[in-house]
Amino acid sequence: MTEITALVLTGYGLNCDNETAYAFELAGAKALRVHINSLIDGTVRLEDFQIMTFVGGFSWGDDHGAGVIQAVRLKTNIGDKMLEFIAKGNLVLGICNGFQTLVNLGLLPGFDRDCKSRSVALTFNDCGNFRDDWVNLKVNPASPCVFTKGFEQMELPVRHGEGKFYADDAVISRLKDQQQAALYYAMPDGGLAEGKFPFNPNGSVGDIAGICDETGRVFGLMPHPEAFNHPSNHPDWTRIREKAKRCGKPPDAGFTVGISLFQNAVKFFG
Repeated sequence: MTEITALVLTGYGLNCDNETAYAFELAGAKALRVHINSLIDGTVRLEDFQIMTFVGGFSWGDDHGAGVIQAVRLKTNIGDKMLEFIAKGNLVLGICNGFQTLVNLGLLPGFDRDCKSRSVALTFNDCGNFRDDWVNLKVNPASPCVFTKGFEQMELPVRHGEGKFYADDAVISRLKDQQQAALYYAMPDGGLAEGKFPFNPNGSVGDIAGICDETGRVFGLMPHPEAFNHPSNHPDWTRIREKAKRCGKPPDAGFTVGISLFQNAVKFFG
């Protein structure tokens, strides 16, 4: 298989670049952490990559809203190059602050291949504070999302203060009708959270935790898959490990669901 190269953005308050690059390396890709300025001034060329990743953190301190300044800076300088990158069949992933940036750019939800208009938002949590917790997630099996293929449920950590997914009723309905709502906050039994806190940690409309564009190649989510790169990351790791042993299963076998999500991206290319 041809080596797949993932670009992982860094700089200006982003703080999940090392974890994300590590996750891509575990998934079989070559990951390169690239400062935003290097991409803008042409020192590093976007066309040399197959996957572009907007990582978590607090870009520009979220001073004008989460992901706003990063979106403006990138759109102003390399907006056309990003659109060409997507049009060529490449993948774009936005995690937490990266998801916030993608919706501010207009790359999501990308209705009718319009990647410039903003129609959804990620705003302050209904609970009024920053949430640092693990959540249950229900995956939409009908979604075209490349990253979530093969999953039904997963657990991932969240850490955000502006994670509430919001849009008007018409946009929410279209996201669901077109299966672009790829990931939902859920109860432990797999049923939708139906807005119940803390299972829906931020009050997201429709329990939406992640969406993709119409092609399934651009994906944004609030939970952090890169932060579940080893079984011991999970808060119930020892209990899960002991349960596996008592059931005669090898403990800590295989990759976590977090890494499997990145593997889906790598496998997409061949």
